[in-house]
Amino acid sequence: MKKLQAVQEELRRWQEIVGLSTVAELNNAVRKGEATNIINVSEAIQERKIAAVADEVKALGCRIVLLAGPSSSGKTTTSKRLAVQLAAIGLRPRTLSMDDYFVNREFTPRDAKGDYDYECLQALDLKLFNEQLQALLAGETVELPRYNFQKGERESSGKKLAIDEHDVLIIEGIHALNPNLIPQIPREMRYQLYVSALTTIQLDDQRRISTSDNRLLRRIVRDHKFRGYSATDTIRRWPSVRAGEEKWIFPFQENCNRMINSALLYELAVLRSYVLPLLEAVPTNEPEYEEALRLRQLVGFFEPIPVKQIPPVSLLREFLGGSSFTY
Repeated sequence: MKKLQAVQEELRRWQEIVGLSTVAELNNAVRKGEATNIINVSEAIQERKIAAVADEVKALGCRIVLLAGPSSSGKTTTSKRLAVQLAAIGLRPRTLSMDDYFVNREFTPRDAKGDYDYECLQALDLKLFNEQLQALLAGETVELPRYNFQKGERESSGKKLAIDEHDVLIIEGIHALNPNLIPQIPREMRYQLYVSALTTIQLDDQRRISTSDNRLLRRIVRDHKFRGYSATDTIRRWPSVRAGEEKWIFPFQENCNRMINSALLYELAVLRSYVLPLLEAVPTNEPEYEEALRLRQLVGFFEPIPVKQIPPVSLLREFLGGSSFTY
């Protein structure tokens, strides 16, 4: 996976330059009062990457940006920051939600357990999605659908959309890099972006931190804060989430024009104060307790960084709250 390896190596080189390759080195810097500088530089690196994507989209003349990534990779914040950067260079970003193109629940495929499989490609009305995209690119006006998740039905939104040469459609979703999503749209008209938390900081010279653990910790905090789920609930669902990623996301990640690493060097030091109480609340008699204990040990290695130092446009705010973006 050449693109994946290139992104990871690029960040490793930067960490070696600043001398922050391990948790111990990060902790020493935090104790010396260098946390603010680490945060500012980390955020600046991400912003430069997103600005580079905007520049490339304009240079290539792409009309659609397809943005994919696994759970809790920060796709939503990345799309919002990209919209800002596109506007800054004279383009008008327009956002389409792939979730509004779900088929009615009665037509949703089921998985091996008999449950509705909302993660499979066939859960989307691909015919309508492609028809509307082609109509928009041809200069026509379309009425966008809206999916009612309570009823499990697609309904009229009353919202109409038309685009011209200054508009760029941003479409975020797990299937955004799947070649079967919009096969009728010419490749040169779409820019494909992959986002994931490709953690490179290590516990020490021998032990690395799993990118999956990074995303799970983000999700535990977000699920509790915004969805009312306990850490037990989130840990219990995680194997199913990971199985969906292995099937529908990871096989297509190398199809992208560019990868963005959303992992922030300092983030586990910030997440620590939020996630520890949630992990400690997992009952000892639950099957998820062992995993919760392992994650407690992981975040326990980090010297905490106060959340007040995190800027409101940071991707981390998607999980912690306090963002200047609306989700």
